[in-house]
Amino acid sequence: MPTQPPSKVRQIVRERVIRPVARFIQSQASSGVILLTCTVVALVWANSPYSDVYRDLWHTEFSLQYGGQSLSMDLHHWINDGLMAVFFLLVGLEIKREVVLGELNNAKKAALPIMAAVGGMLVPALIYVAMNAGRPSVDGWAIPMATDIAFSLGVLALLGTRAPLALKVFLAALAIVDDLGAVLVIALFYSNEINVQALQTGGLIFLALIVFNALRVRNLVPYVVLGFLLWLMFLKSGVHATIAGVLLAMTIPTRVRLDAKEFYDRGMRYLNKFRDGAKPDEAEAILNEDQVSAIDAIEQSCEQVQMPLQRLEHNLHTPVNFVIMPVFALANAGVALGGVGFQSLAAPVTSGVVLGLFIGKAVGISLFSWIGVKLGIAALPKRVTWSHVVGVAFLGGIGFTMSLFIAGLAFGASELNEGAKLGILLGSAISGVTGALLIVRTRRHKSADTVED
Repeated sequence: MPTQPPSKVRQIVRERVIRPVARFIQSQASSGVILLTCTVVALVWANSPYSDVYRDLWHTEFSLQYGGQSLSMDLHHWINDGLMAVFFLLVGLEIKREVVLGELNNAKKAALPIMAAVGGMLVPALIYVAMNAGRPSVDGWAIPMATDIAFSLGVLALLGTRAPLALKVFLAALAIVDDLGAVLVIALFYSNEINVQALQTGGLIFLALIVFNALRVRNLVPYVVLGFLLWLMFLKSGVHATIAGVLLAMTIPTRVRLDAKEFYDRGMRYLNKFRDGAKPDEAEAILNEDQVSAIDAIEQSCEQVQMPLQRLEHNLHTPVNFVIMPVFALANAGVALGGVGFQSLAAPVTSGVVLGLFIGKAVGISLFSWIGVKLGIAALPKRVTWSHVVGVAFLGGIGFTMSLFIAGLAFGASELNEGAKLGILLGSAISGVTGALLIVRTRRHKSADTVED
């Protein structure tokens, strides 16, 4: 049987394996698909004959040792306190980018998503508190405040052209403000007893990071090293360790050394140098000194035209969306459904989360957006209707990642946490389906109106 040449095999692998995988990773919806898959796997696993294996896995102890120092936690805590600090670093980078350059960089553009986010945090919390007042479960009041940016944007991406681009921008800005609110809530209300000495040391490290920024240090290595030490201090301080990720993000530089025009002019100059340096008598694969120096100069220009913040954010998106968040879902979404019945669903903690996410988010986001527009401090984006806003308001009820995280902080390993998880999964699912259907229905009605006109 004839064999294909290696070059042909490589081409087949690129066309049938590498490129489809690359397209999937680049898709906005793909991270949501993987997150949903890991959630289903966790639910099936936790309710299978191997449920003991599922529980025991996350309680496996792991230790880091250096010299006479050691840090020991079970796998669940390494994920929630360690890997999620990287997730919060990405959240912090996104918040800073939006404040400096994006939809939150001036009052007019920021007013609508800020108003929507405030309503989307306040109303769900009030609904939850009303249903849990006087009970231990009231400590979970912040659980339905959160919006999962990956899932919600993933749903919009699946809708394709049915959702206007401005609607996606609005949802992203809303979710980022929502994340900022969640970070503040975690820092202020879900921290343990404070270790003042560790917190002071963390403050000195944070000050050093600010000094690096002021000195225009663009190399990310010092920031990463000090960021790790900052995480260690916060881990010991009683303030939740993931807040270190947000603080680190605030110090990452946003300045560039080359503007776009300088980059273009310099790039063209070095590309011409690369072209002119080629010699007909040399093999194509061998570059001469002039060409190598031109490539080095182009690489340096690429580094100088990009903000360190943007570079780090870009490098973190793939590991966070395709490793950290799926692993977090796998470790936290496994709810035992064996004893779930009407009584479980009607429990204050579960029903409070469901109604907070499904009703509270929809009412809060829609109402506060309407108030902002009526007061004249905000305006709807072009091609976005109130029907779109209501659809996005329901999508804001997809709490998932941040809601699960806050539930763990509020209730630890208790039955209340299991009830909260059940409410998060149910409330997020209903909200996501409702929001998607409303946006699709809005597009169909607009199309019908256009045809009639």
